Amino acid sequence: MKRLAIVLGAVALLAAGGYLLYQRYWYYAPGIIGNITNPISANRDITWAPGPAEAPSGERPPNIIVIVADDLGYNDISAFGGGVAGVVQTPNIDAIGRDGVIVDQGYTSNATCSPSRAAIMTGRYPTRFGFEFTSAPQAFARYISHSSEDSMRPAIFHEERVRDVPPRATLGLPPSEVTIAEMLQQQGYHTMLIGKWHLGEVAEMRPEAQGFNESLGVMQGAAMFLPPNDPDAVNARLDFDPIDRFLWANLAYAVDWHGTDGDAHMRPRGYVTDYFADEAVSAIEANRNRPFFLYLSFTAAHTPLQATREDYDALSAIPDHTQRVYGAMIRSLDRGVGRVMQALRDNGIDDNTLVIFVSDNGGAWYTGLRDINAPYRGWKSTFFEGGIRTPYFVRWPGGLPRGARVPGPASHMDIFATAAAVAGAPEQTQVDGVNMLPYLRGEAQPPRTIFWRSGPYRVVRDGDWKLQVSETPDRVWLFNLAEDPTEQHDLSAQQPERVAALRAMIEAQNANSPPPLWPALIEGPVRIDVPLNAPWSEDQEYIYWSN
Repeated sequence: MKRLAIVLGAVALLAAGGYLLYQRYWYYAPGIIGNITNPISANRDITWAPGPAEAPSGERPPNIIVIVADDLGYNDISAFGGGVAGVVQTPNIDAIGRDGVIVDQGYTSNATCSPSRAAIMTGRYPTRFGFEFTSAPQAFARYISHSSEDSMRPAIFHEERVRDVPPRATLGLPPSEVTIAEMLQQQGYHTMLIGKWHLGEVAEMRPEAQGFNESLGVMQGAAMFLPPNDPDAVNARLDFDPIDRFLWANLAYAVDWHGTDGDAHMRPRGYVTDYFADEAVSAIEANRNRPFFLYLSFTAAHTPLQATREDYDALSAIPDHTQRVYGAMIRSLDRGVGRVMQALRDNGIDDNTLVIFVSDNGGAWYTGLRDINAPYRGWKSTFFEGGIRTPYFVRWPGGLPRGARVPGPASHMDIFATAAAVAGAPEQTQVDGVNMLPYLRGEAQPPRTIFWRSGPYRVVRDGDWKLQVSETPDRVWLFNLAEDPTEQHDLSAQQPERVAALRAMIEAQNANSPPPLWPALIEGPVRIDVPLNAPWSEDQEYIYWSN
């Protein structure tokens, strides 16, 4: 009897210890389950499907490359500010604009990853087809909400909506939508994705089912750049950020390949940014003699913050470790862009290739780094200019002027219509974007109205006027961007009639939008003017972001 009591006591202690461990580390579960259900194989060499051995005679449609950076701050490139800490230069990214056309007012279509990418893919407001929120695991939303309970303004988790969430893998771009890759395939282009997808993981939503002949990249929202214990990795963990803690606990160092030689879920080769650039060079080489579309979607500079030792050591002038790692990631991104542009020259197709460079949204508040979106207010997850302004560079030596600037505004949605015009496709009547070619060549652009929406947080820019409407907190902001491009002076109290007119435009736009394909489980506070690691105070302006 005594021995039984000892055994039962030991079992009880083990169970209690296990429960306590689970309570503390339960958010590791998605990564553990993913590694079991989708094991990662060793890296293998990629063979991109080759085009003709010789280029056909006569003219052919221009190649099209869309380069998307991830969470790149407006001030992260040296063309617009001086780069990270005034130290990190981005000559290769800058050169796309210098040798092409810079759109001064370039906009993302959303302030977070997935909806912006859906807009690039379709040329449409993602809210037109219910793609309103970024796909994320339920465990992620729960963890974020629990981690902010002691905040001055805690996150709100909507338990009542959980039953309405479809399986995570099915959260993505509806197959009924026509993608830029499908449109270009119809024009005879060979289409390729390299990098981040984040538009669905089930078979009917993956790149190969959405118009891409070949794809190599990350299907979810982020991945490790190197194994954390790799001797070449320099890591910067953001212990103050629950998003970062969740990523380090769950992300894999892995990519998915789908091509003519089969499928693989495998380890990359080396640092992921460099790896994507290597493969982009190989893909360009393989396709130099036929029209191709390359969607090159880097994961830099999204967290987790990881750099190579070489890039980190090159930035010894930056004293702060986190900022130095972040700057090293931008350095690698710029190097990768340079290698892609050099590949066009080496293969003799530079003049006949349209290259568009943008970011998916502004720099993130949760990095804890100030000024990455300077001079604009706001961050990723806000519709202040810092969250939705992007470098917008368009280069096509054979078809556009060199060294030109146009005021814009231009949107992610315009990429589809512009690519269609370049490829000679029929006029795109189903899209919300516009063909930018006439304006890039110097024609005056008519005034535009552009909308953004995430749950009850809704925004319109009509001409130079911009109205933001928030439910939590219950307030509006009105700015005249011609006179106040950095949104310092809220004019809503002085101009109630203009507020009413712009609010009516937002409501009319919403009336034509369907309900979201999946609900937002969390509403989280994001302060406009300070990063996540700054102390809270009552006078700080903020919005609640729905996702």
